[in-house]
Amino acid sequence: MEKIKMTTPLVEMDGDEMTRIIWKMIKDELLTPFIDLETDYYDLGLKHRDETNDQVTIDAAKANMKFGVSVKCATITPNAARLKEYDLKELYKSPNGTIRAMLDGTVFRAPILVKGINPVVSKWNKPITIARHAYGDVYKNTEMRIDRPGKAEIVFTAEDGTVTRQTIFDFKGPGVVQGMHNLDASIESFARSCFTYALSVKQDLWFATKDTISKVYDGEFKAIFERIYEEEFREKFEKAGIIYFYTLIDDVAARLMKSEGGFVLALKNYDGDVQSDMLSSAFGSLAMMTSVLVSPKGYYEYEAAHGTVQRHYYKHLQGELTSTNSVATIFAWTGALRKRGELDGIDELCEFADKLERATIETIESGQMTGDLTLITEIKNPKKLSTLDFILAVRRTLEKML
Repeated sequence: MEKIKMTTPLVEMDGDEMTRIIWKMIKDELLTPFIDLETDYYDLGLKHRDETNDQVTIDAAKANMKFGVSVKCATITPNAARLKEYDLKELYKSPNGTIRAMLDGTVFRAPILVKGINPVVSKWNKPITIARHAYGDVYKNTEMRIDRPGKAEIVFTAEDGTVTRQTIFDFKGPGVVQGMHNLDASIESFARSCFTYALSVKQDLWFATKDTISKVYDGEFKAIFERIYEEEFREKFEKAGIIYFYTLIDDVAARLMKSEGGFVLALKNYDGDVQSDMLSSAFGSLAMMTSVLVSPKGYYEYEAAHGTVQRHYYKHLQGELTSTNSVATIFAWTGALRKRGELDGIDELCEFADKLERATIETIESGQMTGDLTLITEIKNPKKLSTLDFILAVRRTLEKML
């Protein structure tokens, strides 16, 4: 077949460890044989981020603003152990946090459902979509190690010179302190994105914070959601026959276990991070979830919801055969290609993305899958494939469709 042509490049953000290996396999076996793939490439591997003092991450986000659609590989957010392992100049911030702060918006994450892989929670018979705020909180925090007794304060200096201060804690000995922030404008765009998405899929919207404890910070989220719902969406929700429901984050954790699914769960940045990992694992695997950042300014960033699969990468370096699940990374590419096709009016690109997703699911449903899925599938006698062999099996299924 003639390769599909692209008119606008995708912003491609390469990553780290095992997912970086998978990234190349997917491009070599599932994309470039069928598409004249045009990308604006940025290496967000930790070594290159260190070489550029993390400027490459900022450049990648700016490119996303320029071209509108990006696809991102999983990346390392370094801790003290990684600082030593990679001989870094400093402990860089989360690249996801940096990019999301620049793009703003909401991350929507939904499980990839496959016949024969049933949710751990028996009552879940419909997908649950996580709508995660993509700005601020701990991902844009300022923190400090306290090494002696003293008073930690929040100090706000207004433009007119007025100073407001509050004591955080009187330290009698060593400890730690951090400061977080958010913006009303970002929370408002988050709320509108969530309400609009729930209407588009005709599903109830749940929203949860901990405003009983965080009365000002979380209370602001709750108040903004309530105001926007009453002013802009109540009538639309009632007409669509769906509801908006607010509860505390610990209550929503309990309600999740008893629900049948089929709703959108809106959460703050960190809450959404944790709950989406729990949700993807309970639906089958961390590698079986889609993730897309939708910015109110019209930017889209597609990624895998999981990490870099460090353990498998070390095995790979030792020459051992791995069986790493590549589904979420494949779906990151298909999501980005489909959106690029939609924006550029290239139907063939959208159709290719649809077929690649179907080929991936059909390959698993035929009994060919990676090791993590063989442990949980109800398909009889599943065949465990290596990382590359699974991608090659998807290619064979895809070629039949094409």
